[in-house]
Amino acid sequence: MTNKSTKPAAAKAKPVAKPAKAPAVVAAPALSDVRAKIDSIDRQIQALIAERARFAHQVGKAKGKLAAAVDYYRPEREAQVLRMVIDRNEGPLSDELLVHVFREIMSACLAQQEPLKIGYLGPEGTFSQQAVLKHFGRSALGLPMASIEEVFQEVENGNADFGVVPVENSGQGTIQITLDMFLTSNLKICGEVELRVQQYLMSRSGRLEDIERVYAHPQSFMQTSGWLRANLPKAEKVPVSSNAEGARRARNSDDAAAIGGESAVHAYGLKKVVMSPIQDDKDNTTRFLVVGRQIFPSSGHDRTSVLVFIHDKPGALFDVLSPFARHGISMSRIESRPSLHAKWEYGFFIDLAGHVEDEPMKLALAELKAHSAQIKVLGSYPVAVP
Repeated sequence: MTNKSTKPAAAKAKPVAKPAKAPAVVAAPALSDVRAKIDSIDRQIQALIAERARFAHQVGKAKGKLAAAVDYYRPEREAQVLRMVIDRNEGPLSDELLVHVFREIMSACLAQQEPLKIGYLGPEGTFSQQAVLKHFGRSALGLPMASIEEVFQEVENGNADFGVVPVENSGQGTIQITLDMFLTSNLKICGEVELRVQQYLMSRSGRLEDIERVYAHPQSFMQTSGWLRANLPKAEKVPVSSNAEGARRARNSDDAAAIGGESAVHAYGLKKVVMSPIQDDKDNTTRFLVVGRQIFPSSGHDRTSVLVFIHDKPGALFDVLSPFARHGISMSRIESRPSLHAKWEYGFFIDLAGHVEDEPMKLALAELKAHSAQIKVLGSYPVAVP
């Protein structure tokens, strides 16, 4: 038998590695090209703003000949526009910044008819003025008033279209004078503003060791009491009608200081004694109400405030609140105040989710009539845009 010779199998050839390609070098855009692109975008933005202003003017014409700027103002529509701005936002700019930009555009467009006149607790540099700017924009005409009572009076008399008044602080609770005004006033709540309150210590010299007395509104003293105890325990604390008034007094002496917002620092030519805010609660927020002469239609996300006077009997408060629970209406706040009608009689301020024209709200208020001495709808208004 013949043996066939076998050849060993040929080894597989290894693939030859190709040299790696050098990464493509992307040339950085020329600065002049980037600036030219930004200029082109700016022209488009400006053209669109002008087009929006022209359409806003057409809306005014479509409404016909109205008496004043306040007749063109629709807070429910503005709230809807700002909510759409937030819903569309995909960055990189924050919701807060974009809301501010669109608020100013709407403010300027409305002022084509005539600037809104807004009363607030003055003088210039108060947190109330900041709330006016946040809610109405810089095209509105701010009217500083000496007191919250005067704000209500000027709106009632028609000298101001709306008023902005503080109603509660996240740390110190309710501003009672504002609630008390609703006991007798016929004004309606048309909106709300939430303002982060940053309290600064300011003086003419800017030196902590110089300070012997501090001026501030009583609310500001309460909001900064811990810091003052730790850092200025011997300084005299002088309450004034507003923080702006305190800043006005502090600018006249090197041994005096004031507490207030950053706008007051600039408005009165003072220096920050310490660069960081001094409020005890870092999330310190004040809620303001916008008061006017009518209730506006629903914006789709609203709050209703009512004032209820109850009969003096066991279970009276339970009877007042039960209709809202039965109709699925959430209550966010309740506050009692003496009614001014009779001794030991109280009225309850209640904030509810929804609009007075919503069917569940109508049914609940109708049921409530049987259990209350008087019901006063203070207003239905858009929930503050974040």
